[in-house]
Amino acid sequence: MAGTGTATTVRRPPTEGEDRAPGRAPRTPDSMLGLLAKILLLGFVDAIAVFVMFQLVATEEWLVFGISLVVTLAINWIYLRKDGLPAKYLAPGVFFLLVFQVFVMVFSTYIAFTNYGDGHNSTKQDAIESIQLSAQERVPDSPQYSTSVLERDGEFFLLVTDPSGRVQLGGADQPLQDATATATGPTGAATGVEGYRTLEFADLLQNQASIGGLAVPLSENVEDGSLRTADGSSAFVYKPKLSYDAAADTFTDTITGVVYTDSGEGSFAAADGSTLSTGWKINVGFQNFERAFTDPNLQGPLLQVVAWTFAFALLSVASTFALGLFLAIAFNRADLRGKKIYRILMILPYAFPAFLSGLVWSGLLNPEFGFINNALLGGADIPWLTDPWLAKFSVLLVNLWLGYPYMFLVCTGALQSLPEEVDEAARMDGAGAWTIFRAIKLPLLLVSLAPLLISSFAFNFNNFNVIYMLTGGGPRFPDTTFDVGATDIMITMVYKVAFGAGTGRDYGLASALAIIIFIIVATVSAISFNKTKALEEIN
Repeated sequence: MAGTGTATTVRRPPTEGEDRAPGRAPRTPDSMLGLLAKILLLGFVDAIAVFVMFQLVATEEWLVFGISLVVTLAINWIYLRKDGLPAKYLAPGVFFLLVFQVFVMVFSTYIAFTNYGDGHNSTKQDAIESIQLSAQERVPDSPQYSTSVLERDGEFFLLVTDPSGRVQLGGADQPLQDATATATGPTGAATGVEGYRTLEFADLLQNQASIGGLAVPLSENVEDGSLRTADGSSAFVYKPKLSYDAAADTFTDTITGVVYTDSGEGSFAAADGSTLSTGWKINVGFQNFERAFTDPNLQGPLLQVVAWTFAFALLSVASTFALGLFLAIAFNRADLRGKKIYRILMILPYAFPAFLSGLVWSGLLNPEFGFINNALLGGADIPWLTDPWLAKFSVLLVNLWLGYPYMFLVCTGALQSLPEEVDEAARMDGAGAWTIFRAIKLPLLLVSLAPLLISSFAFNFNNFNVIYMLTGGGPRFPDTTFDVGATDIMITMVYKVAFGAGTGRDYGLASALAIIIFIIVATVSAISFNKTKALEEIN
């Protein structure tokens, strides 16, 4: 500019391929190797998606098919377009979040409003077919079929030759069909078919239970009966003793004449209240939630379990925090020699898996041959794991052993972050060690540690490993048919209801209990986080 003594430099706009910002490398198109890798990965994902969608079409799962199709198209759109780099990084995480978190929560909520469980795990049509197959008796004048047991892909099949010489092959899900024998026995009966392996006598003995329970339908119509074998060499015709009337939607016992009708609760029931063992899944509304608090067989144990769960979580947090903070203060002295070694020793329990530590402590506390009773206590007979109160004490003791290293670590870090000037000023004012800790250090520590204590409470509220591996939830309550005991917390109770023995698997009730746990933990956490806002004023 004239008259200023300085020169003005006019910069030309960057051309294509040049950097538009200083210090940046020029933008280059994807390399051939990167493009090839993208095509291969997308092709692999699409191949899996197409295979899954074909299976969904075959089973007529149209809702899941539609969701899978939309997700597949979205993934291809995200990774095939040039822009949208953040979406390419976020897509995998969002996808797995939806699959492993959101879907699990939604599905569990859905199951909580059904009767899904043992005997109620499929559709009504499947239940009818299962009843017809299971309730069968041998036909008195049934002809004898010469039989060989074949195996393919881990499944068993019967190769039979009827008295007229007709050769047929069938399995549990495959009715009898004509077959061409590739091998025959001394009597002329078929013993082998191409593509199948004929079981030898040793194989028959090893799989006797599975072969004895194998029922091969004679035709697509279950009423025609099925073939069964007891010895693997001869089979006879069995027909259902329960006859199904499709028009009336009833089962009739051909021997006793008892009629079973649809009860409206996912099962066939007789007039006296007895039901057939196989039912089907239906929506039951809030029945599972009502049952949790009104069923006399469940109400009492559930209330005891809820009370112990709160006590266990609170006492675990309090004891581990107290011990961890004490050790952190003790080993935080600047003049302490070898404190690095001491700190390593303090966190050793944190290095071992919790389930393994639970099993080890279960052996140490064993009343009969445990190390604690026999070695430390001179052969004392103390029922650490079989007495209700001692079992609870043992659980808290072991959880203290497992939990204090974590509190020791976080308290050590929090102590080292506190300003030393505040401590020195308090000492100059004449405050003692206890006063400094109670009035200054502890409130400052709680500012940063309160969220960790809340998360620790939520963790111990669902601390499955230490309970299940140490006591298995026992000793068991005597006044219930459920496998629930004095040291069970809600999560172990949910596991036993869903997968344990006793009353059988009841996924609907277990899902309802899981939702109750979620509501309790969410409520306590929300209240606790709201209360911790008051600690922010300390800063």
